[in-house]
Amino acid sequence: MASTPIKACVLGASGYTGAEMLRLLAVHDGISVVACTANALAGRRLTDVFPHLSSYGDMILTTVEDVDWASVDLAISCLPHGTSQDLIEELPSHVRVVDLSADYRFRSAEIYSETYKRSHLAPERTANAVYGLTEFARDRLPDADLVACPGCYPTATLMCLLPASEAGLIRQQDIIIDAKSGVSGAGRGLKEGNLFCETAEGLHPYGIGVHRHAPEIEQEIGQRFGGECFVTFTPHLVPMTRGELVTVYAALGEGVSVDDIQNCLEARYENEPFVNVRPAGSLPPDTRHVRGTNRCEISVHKDRNPNRVIIIGAIDNLTKGSAGQALQNINLMFGFEETKALDILQPLFP
Repeated sequence: MASTPIKACVLGASGYTGAEMLRLLAVHDGISVVACTANALAGRRLTDVFPHLSSYGDMILTTVEDVDWASVDLAISCLPHGTSQDLIEELPSHVRVVDLSADYRFRSAEIYSETYKRSHLAPERTANAVYGLTEFARDRLPDADLVACPGCYPTATLMCLLPASEAGLIRQQDIIIDAKSGVSGAGRGLKEGNLFCETAEGLHPYGIGVHRHAPEIEQEIGQRFGGECFVTFTPHLVPMTRGELVTVYAALGEGVSVDDIQNCLEARYENEPFVNVRPAGSLPPDTRHVRGTNRCEISVHKDRNPNRVIIIGAIDNLTKGSAGQALQNINLMFGFEETKALDILQPLFP
């Protein structure tokens, strides 16, 4: 661990993810935020954009071009896909990068191009980036120069599925994911569909059959199975600010019981500081149980169909699904305790 604070720059600091990242970093005494970029708002005080971040005092938002990169150790990119790789590929080689966009999540630049409708600037780099689902990437993080943080839906889904898929307890095909997220997951940009009158008092699916997180989920599950994998994934927009809940349906392997899935998840996550597998027969997770925290709550349930299992996972999409997981990765990259600046966060209830 460094004897002096790590100097960090937050790229895209004016969005919800950037604000959450800064909220967490504000209590991390091993990391000093030396620059925040927001090109469209450059010149404004950070606290004028986010008054709740008053601990940053008179820090001014700046352009990427005006950052003194010679004095920066870490770039945390909270930019949209496409924009993120454009900037990251121009950074000096000494700057380590944690990217919260989709730009380096895919090992295949071709799949990235098919999914996000643009070519990748650095195919070799995305092939070698560390996919930062922390609980499954811990051994690679200390030496990583570029970490691609998973999407929020893949985070919740993979936390539910990966232990059982690695153990061969569920079938590779016929996985169904019913997912729901708060409106902050759509970003802070002005979009008609995100207006209060468009989202309040209703619930609707979107990206049906074509959502861009499905190939990401398939990549990671397929890697564990050792073959091609397809999932049925349908996300829904819920009229709340934060929170994400996934209900996953999977076919059991030959001779496998739901109790085997329960035992598998309990054993895999027994010593994980941010994952709680609820005892069999417990109430399922609620997004209120993780609001504002880096926690993932999981429960396992029997289906009426004896050949299937239902696994439910809940996270805060902005924390464990984004900035919190990024900080968890950063802590391991730079030799801090994994829980630093994250362990004090308890759920906000009610």
